Amino acid sequence: MIGRKHPYFPYLEAMLEAAHLAKGIHAYYQAKGFTHGTKSGPTDLVTQADRESEEAIKELLLSRFPEAGFLGEEGGSEGGKALRFIVDPLDGTVNYAHGFPFYGVSLALEVEGKVQVGVVLDTSRDEAFYAVRGEGAFLNGRPIRVTERKELLGSLLATGFPYDVAKDPENLTYFHRALSRGLLVRRPGAAALDLVYVAAGRLEGFWEVKLNPWDVAAGWLIVEEAGGKVTDLEGRPYRLGHRYIVATNGHIHEALIQTLLAQG
Repeated sequence: MIGRKHPYFPYLEAMLEAAHLAKGIHAYYQAKGFTHGTKSGPTDLVTQADRESEEAIKELLLSRFPEAGFLGEEGGSEGGKALRFIVDPLDGTVNYAHGFPFYGVSLALEVEGKVQVGVVLDTSRDEAFYAVRGEGAFLNGRPIRVTERKELLGSLLATGFPYDVAKDPENLTYFHRALSRGLLVRRPGAAALDLVYVAAGRLEGFWEVKLNPWDVAAGWLIVEEAGGKVTDLEGRPYRLGHRYIVATNGHIHEALIQTLLAQG
């Protein structure tokens, strides 16, 4: 556990509190029922829980740290960028709307362009994954590490797809290459959880195309602090906002990229 004297501990503490606040909102609407609308298309859903979770998170964090900026999936960006929170209040909204228990909340603290604290809470399982740069990664207070598996074949992988695959089919090519070579691939539907599952050793790898900063900022740090590797599809160090992300235990990284880019 990160010590109370660490300079980022107050941020971590507040972010965990905010994540659990969002969890309560998720649970409330699951029990009460909710209405939903759409954003970019008929399968890109947004619910009352998304909006109210983000407002609650923003209110809590900015009341504690009024100097910080805020970037949220639902409300966009406000304030400065030298110190800002990057938040997805409900990652896996489609899963949530259907009662499929794979969704959560993702919060990252970015300082001078570098993510320093990450929290991802699996709200249906009450599993809090978190990391502070240089201090390791944790699940409910216990250290976590990526797996030691070195063979790509037999590794468990995850990926995801855009809401309208017909208009944006790029990842179908990578998905087909992986499946045609006998790889084990799942599509759970919440990138933040996919990433922390790599960190916790439940997956060996994950890749996706065209994710947003709030989808990956926290999970990216947690994977690296758990001993994993995160790059773009060319193997270059990942940058927030890059359109490709590949996260693995490190051992299978190059083999996975070669498979995804293989021709024929």
